Amino acid sequence: MYRWRRVTALVAAAVCILTASPAHVVPLSAAQPNANQPLAVPPGGPARAWLVADMVSGAILGGQDPYGAYAPASTIKPLLAMVVLDQLRPDAAARANQSHTQVECSCAGVVAGQAYTVRQLLDGLLLVSGNDAANMLADMVGGYRIAVAKMNAKAAAVGARSTRSNSPSGLDGPGWESVSSPHDLAVIYRAALKYPMLVQIMHQRVALFPDGMGGMRQIANQDALLSTYPGFIGGKTGFTNLARETYVAMAQRNGRRLITVLMYSQDDLQDQARAVLDWGFNRT
Repeated sequence: MYRWRRVTALVAAAVCILTASPAHVVPLSAAQPNANQPLAVPPGGPARAWLVADMVSGAILGGQDPYGAYAPASTIKPLLAMVVLDQLRPDAAARANQSHTQVECSCAGVVAGQAYTVRQLLDGLLLVSGNDAANMLADMVGGYRIAVAKMNAKAAAVGARSTRSNSPSGLDGPGWESVSSPHDLAVIYRAALKYPMLVQIMHQRVALFPDGMGGMRQIANQDALLSTYPGFIGGKTGFTNLARETYVAMAQRNGRRLITVLMYSQDDLQDQARAVLDWGFNRT
């Protein structure tokens, strides 16, 4: 019990720190570098496009092709999560149907006929990148097409104006491609930190999820940096054949909060994320 209370207190404190806004915050979109002044380049790695940015000032510290158009894959899921929490209470519930489960996995394990709360589906969406959870949440906010339209409107509202989603999960294919950029994903995740529940979910290691048989089973956060990178706040992995590997990671250290966004890689990106964050924190 003591350990649980201590973890809960730490998460609550992190939420308070992360959602506190200074009197004037420069949007990332207003911090674009001069076109004739190339960005400082952090340590190299497999990602074709990336950036590291200060989440308070909005300043982009370094990167490569940060405004380039790339498929986001599942790194777009926090955009859906914001749309859901703008409209629904975490304890709102619905019953799954077969259409929610007919999706290419990764999946949280949604079972047709089982009732799920919004909070449970958000756990499945962000911890294990559940495409089935994304489908069900999309239905709960009005259906697939309406959910995608709301995601695009939300992206524009927070300043990610080059982002276009074509699915609630980040799945893509010929004729229904989604597009974003390292810059836009940084803007989206910066906005997501204003939702304490999303911070809590991305920072938690495990959650209980209905098993469809009257019980609960444990799902675990897939992000390796959560347990290995000091000051890690949260992040999201993604992969499709079009996007390849994508990754967003956020961390705080000595009063600074940084985000790195890495897109289009043939290899795992968590080592590069760790190196880029270290580089950013070591810059004065």
